[in-house]
Amino acid sequence: MADRKAPSSAGKSTASAPKPKPLTPRVGEPGPRADKPGSMRLVAWVAVAVIVIDQLLKYWIVHGLRLDRLREIDVLPPWLNLRMAWNEGVNFGLLSSEQDFMRWVLIAVAVGISIWIWVWLTWSQHGRLARVAGGLLIGGAIGNVIDRLYYGAVADFLNMSLPGWQNPYSFNVADISIFAGAIGLILMPSQGGGEKTAEKKVAEKAPKKGGDKTRDEAGNSR
Repeated sequence: MADRKAPSSAGKSTASAPKPKPLTPRVGEPGPRADKPGSMRLVAWVAVAVIVIDQLLKYWIVHGLRLDRLREIDVLPPWLNLRMAWNEGVNFGLLSSEQDFMRWVLIAVAVGISIWIWVWLTWSQHGRLARVAGGLLIGGAIGNVIDRLYYGAVADFLNMSLPGWQNPYSFNVADISIFAGAIGLILMPSQGGGEKTAEKKVAEKAPKKGGDKTRDEAGNSR
């Protein structure tokens, strides 16, 4: 019997490999998030830490050391002293007013800014430094809001001066946190190219045209 030749596979179309799923989202689908899951927890933890430290320190100095009655306590003069000051305005007494209406305006502004920063950080592609700065700002703002609700004014007690110069203003931990957070958000690197970078990464992962051609040993495409 003549040997039967195995059917040649030449000329037959091989089964095409399954097409990879598109890496770019369809219309209406949410795009890839640059931040890791749970990253907003960092903002929350920083804000909570600032609020707790601020309120505990205020309670200890104002009530424990009775600074509200003594008014002045020298710690390391002139560099660091405790000087009681009830601030009805914003930092350094700006926008101070004895009217109760201004107190609620400042509370609403602080809460509104905190919500805006939280939403902005939720949808932005900034990293950990920006989230720490946002947490510092939110925590400081809420710390002063608690003072306005409880005391009717912000409890300021930290005073730093220099030899031959007496600083007339006092501040608190919440004020320091607000300034540090604001400066951190202003000076952080721009993330405007974040979306372009993500698109480049998607393009690099996508299969290139003609990449399915086989090459022989000489390197020429068949």
